[in-house]
This record gives sequence, structure tokens and C-alpha cells, in this order.
Amino acid sequence: MTDAHRENRRLWNEWSDAFQALWNAETDTDPPPVPTPFDPDGHAATGPEFPPSAEGEAVAELGCGGGQGSVGTALAGAERVVGVDISEDQLRHARRLRDHYGADARFVQGDVTRAPLASDAFDLAFSEAAFQLVADVEAAAREARRVLRPGGTFYLAVMHPFRELIDPDDGAPRRGYHAPPRREIEIDESYDADLVAFDRTVSDLHRALTDAGFIVERLVEPKPEGGETTSEGDAAAAAEPRALLPDTLGFWARLDAR
Repeated sequence: MTDAHRENRRLWNEWSDAFQALWNAETDTDPPPVPTPFDPDGHAATGPEFPPSAEGEAVAELGCGGGQGSVGTALAGAERVVGVDISEDQLRHARRLRDHYGADARFVQGDVTRAPLASDAFDLAFSEAAFQLVADVEAAAREARRVLRPGGTFYLAVMHPFRELIDPDDGAPRRGYHAPPRREIEIDESYDADLVAFDRTVSDLHRALTDAGFIVERLVEPKPEGGETTSEGDAAAAAEPRALLPDTLGFWARLDAR
């Protein structure tokens, strides 16, 4: 485990209660929503082939956080769902959410670069907003490949690297697109350290997947509900710069069936 991983694990354990309270407050629904990338009408959908159905499948979530994606996937009919996360406190929230919904999902503590999962054990795997916090993204991609059976599908989503270039306070670029990827994120002044993220280029992420043995078949850049990314003219000029860019970047990738 790298120093960045150790620090991120400690911070997620400290931040977990406040983060999950913020997530639940911002969603403004009761019970809290449990979106899954395998919803054919959901945020990761792109055409008739993607997402594939999770019904009856064995699914792993790498970096499951509070378990929203794992619980949503279990409720979508997956036969077996296992979520892995580095933070024990995040997993505590995940198990509470699972029990609230009565979903059939299991959660285990572990590093996504050395996941405590059997090889060739899953039909589908996914990771959302987790790989950008991993120093060795190539190792994480190889783990996704290892746990999948031949012909398996992996959905990887991260915060969009174009959006992450823009400082949310003043709207100016805060780094060059090809600058070294490591970046420290201040949660707030009450924490004694910063979360460590890695802002990789689209080509870096694509290469990590293909070098691991995946065939990347679709890229997804979901439009936010507010629709700012589609603004033109005066509306675009008046918008907050980050709002004109997609929140996330997703990759649908498959393994050869052989």
C-alpha cells in the first residue's frame, strides 16, 4: 500500500460520516438513492449494448464507498454482488444501506490494487469515482481484469479530467492537462491532512485498460441534469466554467471471451 493509499484510507475513515450525510442531504430523497451503472436508462447508458444487464450475474464493485452502487446493482437483479473498499467506516455505511434496502450484497475491506476476491469469479465489475484516488491505476486495472471471467465487462468512471482542470473558486485552470497527476484536495480546515487524487488524461486511463487486456468499446460523458454543458452563446458565457464540462468520464470495456 502506498503512502497516498494509507493517507486516503485514514481520511476516508475520519470523513465518512460527514461525507455520507452530505450525499444523503444533496439527494433530497428518503430512502437515499442507489444508482447503478447497469440501469439501461441510467447515467452510464450508451446504446443498446451498454450497459449489459446485471440480472443473474456475479458483480464486483471496486472502491464501493458507502455502497450505493453495489446496493443498486443487487436490487437490479444481480445474483451476487461484492463491494470492496479501503475504508472500514465507508463499509459500515454500506452495510447499513444494504440492510435498509434488504439487498443481497456483501462488503469486504481491501485495496483495489490487491482485491481480496477470487480470480475469474465475476461476470461484471465496475468502479466509480475511486480509481482517481489510486496511485497505481495500472495495478487497479489489472485487478479488474483478474477478477473477471473471460468475456466479462468492466465499467470504469472517474471525475472528468477536463473538469478537474478548472479551479472551482475562480474558474481558471489550476494545472496543465499533461502536468504530473498527483493533486492534494483539502476537505476542510478541521482535517490535518489532504486527500490525494491523481488527475490522469483520457489517454492514460484508456492505456491502463488496454494494457491490462481490456477492449474499450464505449466512452461515456453523461450530461448533468442541470443541462449547463449544452449551453450556448450568452448562457454559456454566464455559466460557471466547470458547469460547462461533464462531471464524469466513463469507459465500457470487455475482455475477450476466449
